This record gives sequence, structure tokens and C-alpha cells, in this order.
Amino acid sequence: MPLTSIRAIDYMTKNPVTVTPSNSLFEAIDIMITAKVSGATVINERREVVGVISEIDCLQAILKGTYHGEIGGSVADYMSEEVDIIGTDMDILAVAEKLIKEKRRRMPVVQNGKFIGQYSIRSILNAVKEFNLK
Repeated sequence: MPLTSIRAIDYMTKNPVTVTPSNSLFEAIDIMITAKVSGATVINERREVVGVISEIDCLQAILKGTYHGEIGGSVADYMSEEVDIIGTDMDILAVAEKLIKEKRRRMPVVQNGKFIGQYSIRSILNAVKEFNLK
């Protein structure tokens, strides 16, 4: 069985770390540190993807705030609104290629306009590991 026969959705992270645009910068930092992840998908109350926020975004916000005497704000103030998303119909290699091409560690998975999970480099590596154990 070739790797292209592995459905990526079977290895999608179903409950990844998420934050909302109204979370404070410090809440987002705490959520990411507690979960030991370097970024999170930002979703609204309708479970639509509206952005992503990374540790780099948070660090830049802290530095900028320090220089201007105001550290804080909300996730909406610092998140990246340009988000690469993936649908549910790709095989594992297609997802791997997209992650590499777009230089992303993770990408939100959307079905019918709603956030349902994420693919990450780690989830792809787990799929390959399981494939090789068979």
C-alpha cells in the first residue's frame, strides 16, 4: 500500500489548541505554553478560522509594547489573518507537500466553512511511522 493511499483526515488532530480573537495576548501565551505548542488557530464563535497566532507574533507584540509603554491587547490585535487552510479530501503526501511548500508547521482543516481540526508536521510523521510499522 503506497503512502498516497493514506487519508490525511485519519491523522488529523481533532482538538488542537485554539484561541479566540477576544482572548488577551497573555491568555494566548499561557494557552500555548501550557499546551507546549508554538502557535494556535484563531476561531470565532461560529467555529470559522479567522487567523493564527504564533509565539513569534506574541514576542513581537511584547517587544513593540515595551517600546511604546503598553504591553497587552487581544489576539485580534496581533494574529495573522492570512491563513492557509486545508480541506478534508487530501492524501497524506499532498498534505505534507502543502506544509512544506507553504513553510507551515500546522494548517487548520476546514469542512463546510467550519474548523474541524488541524494537520501538523507531527501528525504527518505519526502517519508515516504507523505506515512503516505495518
